[in-house]
Amino acid sequence: MVTIRPEQSGGASAGERAQEADHPSSLVARFGPDKPLRLDCGIDLAPFQIAYQAYGRLNADRSNAILICHALTGDQHVANVHPVTGKPGWWQTLVGPGKPIDTDRYFVICSNVIGGCMGSTGPASTNPATGRLWGLDFPVITIPDMVRAQAMLLDHLGIQKLFAVVGGSMGGMQVLQWTTAYPERVFSALAVACSTRHSAQNIAFHELGRQAVMADPDWRGGRYFEHGTHPRRGLGVARMAAHITYLSDAALHRKFGRRLQDRDTPTFSFDADFEVESYLRHQGSSFVERFDANSYLYLTRAMDYFDIAADHDGVLANAWRGARTRFCVVSFTSDWLFPTADSRAIVHALNASSARVSFAEIETDRGHDAFLLDVPEFIEISRAFLESAASAHGLTAAGG
Repeated sequence: MVTIRPEQSGGASAGERAQEADHPSSLVARFGPDKPLRLDCGIDLAPFQIAYQAYGRLNADRSNAILICHALTGDQHVANVHPVTGKPGWWQTLVGPGKPIDTDRYFVICSNVIGGCMGSTGPASTNPATGRLWGLDFPVITIPDMVRAQAMLLDHLGIQKLFAVVGGSMGGMQVLQWTTAYPERVFSALAVACSTRHSAQNIAFHELGRQAVMADPDWRGGRYFEHGTHPRRGLGVARMAAHITYLSDAALHRKFGRRLQDRDTPTFSFDADFEVESYLRHQGSSFVERFDANSYLYLTRAMDYFDIAADHDGVLANAWRGARTRFCVVSFTSDWLFPTADSRAIVHALNASSARVSFAEIETDRGHDAFLLDVPEFIEISRAFLESAASAHGLTAAGG
């Protein structure tokens, strides 16, 4: 048996954020020039590294591994203290001892995607050919590139087949890509709040964010590190705009309404008079302390390019022809970023290809971010699906 425990950290200052790009506070798999990552843009990326966290134990026949795929602004620190923010892992509602993704039962892996900024090679990393940070010299990457890198990580760990791949939003896109690119390696898949391609509206919101970053004078053509600057204002605005799409009108009204922030009357200025304004500004300012601006450009672009049907003669069902993976697709009624119609399209395509699939639309006013929150129905659906899959896979309660 293989046992790996995540490296814990008590939190770090914002000044240490850049260090995480090359020397992450997590496990690292390094691939030399003899093992390049072939990118969709036609470039072989080598050498490169993948930063990841692992929880639990890999059983004797290596059949209890779960890969968790993170969303746009997530990272590998899914169930441990984040080394930059000092906050708990981003999916502790779902991952941990006794939870649906039970780390006492499963061997759980979560890697930072290629193009990220928490230790996997990306624009914030050092280019070994020049000794400078990659910046915009880094090649444009795609969701399939991320999944190919994850497959190389699993090969490195000696894991041929995954019991499950799980993820929401951009993580859900990776889940779907796994089931089309490596169907023989995935026993079950839990795809949450996602789609097989980005809508024009979603691409538009991403372009708004990218333009906000690039319009900041401190962006310096993507070489801000060399100038000792950081496009904080632009990246903060991008985060504020994106965060609105993660919520719903009902949730914003319930949480903030039109209440003023620490005052009884308006200031008749452009200060943050309303609570919702203050909240968004906080979201923007805290985000820039842990995330790289160039990575934001690259990862949003990867989501924009994603289109499974386009890679299968324009017919989505062709992507899963002959699939033996067990699927569970989950959507939320108030998610207007990835509405239920997107999930139904996935389910219809899976049905057309005779795949085994279950589907749940969960009623909540918490918007797209509901998959990250304590939504009991989602937690229980996830638990029931994984329990059923574990039984079919022959996994005992102890993970054997």
